[in-house]
Amino acid sequence: MLLGIGALVIGAVALIAADHIDAPAVTGQTTDITDFYAFEGEDNNNLVFAANVQGLLSPTASADAQFDENVLIEINIDNDGDAVEDLVIQGIPRDGKMFFFGPVAPRSVGLNSNIETEARYNASVDITAYGQKAVITKADGLSYFAGLRDDPFFFDFGQFTDIIAGNASGFNNPGTDTFAGTNVLSMIVEVPKTLLGGNGTLNTWVETKTRQ
Repeated sequence: MLLGIGALVIGAVALIAADHIDAPAVTGQTTDITDFYAFEGEDNNNLVFAANVQGLLSPTASADAQFDENVLIEINIDNDGDAVEDLVIQGIPRDGKMFFFGPVAPRSVGLNSNIETEARYNASVDITAYGQKAVITKADGLSYFAGLRDDPFFFDFGQFTDIIAGNASGFNNPGTDTFAGTNVLSMIVEVPKTLLGGNGTLNTWVETKTRQ
């Protein structure tokens, strides 16, 4: 594999939620997960997984924002209800591209991961630069994207803080979207449901892991 990373082992950064700005252990780092979305695609035979990292990027910061080549983004899928990943979809950036592996049964589960370079389903996509039209790769029925997007999360964080502190009793209508005008780095893959296994509900979560 040209990536030269097949034998690397990746270690989890933290076991703490990293939604935007309230996880001090990872706030401001390239491993910071803002949000993770999983939903049925426009083609209802597919599921879309979207993992966002490095939140609160201003338009100025966005021009220089890059995925960290030392950080693996791993989407985990539990299809039998035991809360252990049965499949993973991995993304790792190299030289302006995001390389995808999976869905594939991982060689190791939990805190450590191997990059699954031998996965049957693999592809790469050019990372879409700030202000550019989305670049999408399609292969084997899957679709891939990586790049800057407007932060889709809407939340009045200031009012939430006041409620928690006992200084307010509820949200305003309309409220103030704390994340308006900010961007995130998004990794998105659309996958046929037939590749995900299971007979019912899927449990899914995302992790960022760094070289050890």
